[in-house]
Amino acid sequence: MQGLTEFLPVSSSGHLILVSQFLGWEDQGQTIDVAIHIGSLLAVVIYFSKDLLHMGKDLTKSCLLPNNKYPLSKLFWLIVAATIPVIIVGYFVAKSGAAWLRSPEIIGWSILLFGIVLYIADKIGMTIRKCKHLDINDAMIIGLSQCLALIPGTSRSGITMTAARFLGMERCEAAKFSMLLSIPTILGAGILIGYEIYSAGNIVFTHSILSAIIYSFAASIVSIYAMMCWLKTSSFTPFVIYRIILGIILILISKNII
Repeated sequence: MQGLTEFLPVSSSGHLILVSQFLGWEDQGQTIDVAIHIGSLLAVVIYFSKDLLHMGKDLTKSCLLPNNKYPLSKLFWLIVAATIPVIIVGYFVAKSGAAWLRSPEIIGWSILLFGIVLYIADKIGMTIRKCKHLDINDAMIIGLSQCLALIPGTSRSGITMTAARFLGMERCEAAKFSMLLSIPTILGAGILIGYEIYSAGNIVFTHSILSAIIYSFAASIVSIYAMMCWLKTSSFTPFVIYRIILGIILILISKNII
């Protein structure tokens, strides 16, 4: 489930919470959480390996400074800038506690409403800009929008793609920036949780952990390829329809209507 939904604009966290709640599964624990995110991280790094390699070369040529002459060095620093807001907001959300946000009703409303916003952005947004056209203001807008993904059901990839489409980015380019932005986000969250596990002395590499990484990686790489191929010729509408249907069902279930 993590692999299939992490990079699609449908909310991976919302699906993970809902699956465990409705099937009555026990919490798989932080170690498995880290493992499945490692799988997703490996998938996006491999898919964009050429871009990341060229980014490293441009950073070296630009002496680690943003430089318009080396567009990928500039893109690197835009990704860093866009990551800062979610780190700050995420820290305070984690400190304040937000367990109440994980209810099926809130997830349902988030999936529904932010799905509609994605549809609007996809319909009215121009398709004329690429990642190389982004500036610091664009990066901060997308980065601030990513903070909304701290609400389960919003979808990190969905809300960042929505913001990118409002800014006039092409669909594939919007997805590309969103996925590149996921690398420091997933890595940061994984390191934080991993440190907590290490501090508690609970690090034990088991077959279950290895399986979680492999399954998450396999599903992630398939979903990335599928979505990028789809967006070359089509819109986000199928994802929006899915979100609307799922959101309505969850709201009705939370109200004991069905």
